[in-house]
Amino acid sequence: MGKINLAIVDDEALIVSLLGSFFSEQSEINVCLTAESGEAFIERLKSAKVRPDVVLLDLKMKGMSGIDVLEILRKDFPDIHAVIMSSHYKQSFTGFMLKTGVAAFIPKGIVSDQLVGIVKEVHNNGFFLMPDQLSILRNQVSSRAPEPILNDNNVLSERELEILKLICLQKTAKEIGEVLFIAQRTVEGHKNNLFIKTETKNIAGLVIYAIQNKIIEADEIILH
Repeated sequence: MGKINLAIVDDEALIVSLLGSFFSEQSEINVCLTAESGEAFIERLKSAKVRPDVVLLDLKMKGMSGIDVLEILRKDFPDIHAVIMSSHYKQSFTGFMLKTGVAAFIPKGIVSDQLVGIVKEVHNNGFFLMPDQLSILRNQVSSRAPEPILNDNNVLSERELEILKLICLQKTAKEIGEVLFIAQRTVEGHKNNLFIKTETKNIAGLVIYAIQNKIIEADEIILH
């Protein structure tokens, strides 16, 4: 497996420099792009010879915010996983952040070794949730949680439910195929159908959907 291509975007030059140096020392990660503003990142991304698999993105920046950047990524670069890393981190923002399409939402003061693990997990599984965030999501599932729409076009098949549960357990498409004895391409097809039926944008969105509709309990999700 090749290196994970990583982009770092923050309006503090020192943070960009420190993170760039730190990740450059990691054998499994290649820092392919850095920027000190959302505008600069998008411009460089458009002409980049190597596009990032994961971007570490500050939330509050001068000019274009992390949320603004995320909207462009969702529209034009959907294969890039965004990790919002912010000094404005609050547990209560978790649901909103994940629904906007981020793969992970973490505080800036996170331990460096854990940050490496998060980047790897987001690259491999499409999302990362911290233990306190699972608790928040579980508490947000209340009597106000929307009732599942039982429209024939939206009902998930038994196979789709199986795959959704395995996605929540952080299984890759290859691993899901091995568990269910189906081709990886078939798994990817079911995953695309899940995105359409649940009206979600990424793996994190599927996880939220599964929790809110009680397809899986938050406590069942495996954390590393």
